[in-house]
Amino acid sequence: MIRVLPADDQALVRGGFRMILESRDDIEVVGEAADGREAVALARATRPDVVLMDVRMPVMDGLEATARIVAETDARVLVLTTYDVDDSVYAALRAGASGFLLKDVRPAELVDAVRVVARGDALLAPQVTRRLLDRFVGALPPPSPQALDVLTGRETEVLRLVALALSNAEIADRLFLSETTVKSHVSALLRKLGLRDRVQAVVFAYDVGLVRPRSS
Repeated sequence: MIRVLPADDQALVRGGFRMILESRDDIEVVGEAADGREAVALARATRPDVVLMDVRMPVMDGLEATARIVAETDARVLVLTTYDVDDSVYAALRAGASGFLLKDVRPAELVDAVRVVARGDALLAPQVTRRLLDRFVGALPPPSPQALDVLTGRETEVLRLVALALSNAEIADRLFLSETTVKSHVSALLRKLGLRDRVQAVVFAYDVGLVRPRSS
């Protein structure tokens, strides 16, 4: 059973999410939070697998709440936003969120997203991820090859393709590998770099200059 905690200051939104999620046999809504502080408290108390986190909330915003929940619990955070490219979304990914969804997401897509994040994957729509990073990865530090020294050449190449928002299947096709081998490389590079998931891998790859935003 996947335990989910919706956090949004609009009761109608929370109720809509609850209705959609609880219609599935494998998902349980363990509570609802109306602000960031309540989200943190409920995440500690109920230990959800996934928190649906609105960014703009009173008392404590979703960014601080995300950082605290990621630091203090094993819950994975799925950020909710009105716009598909928003500076607060990138900040949320840096804070440890495992991906983001638009608030007008279709019911089936919401359920799929919760399942994806609950099993440990990141929710990164390729076209949205590219636009997000192109816009908000600004003044990057100089490339730091030393940061990549722990990786093999193949792992570095896989990381570069992950940062370009390719799926495991697409990476396998590009590198003439099996998808299982690609999954093994991704797991290894995350472990070696001390990263939580693919979202953090994308941020890391841009930060060290392995991949750079396109010129606008």
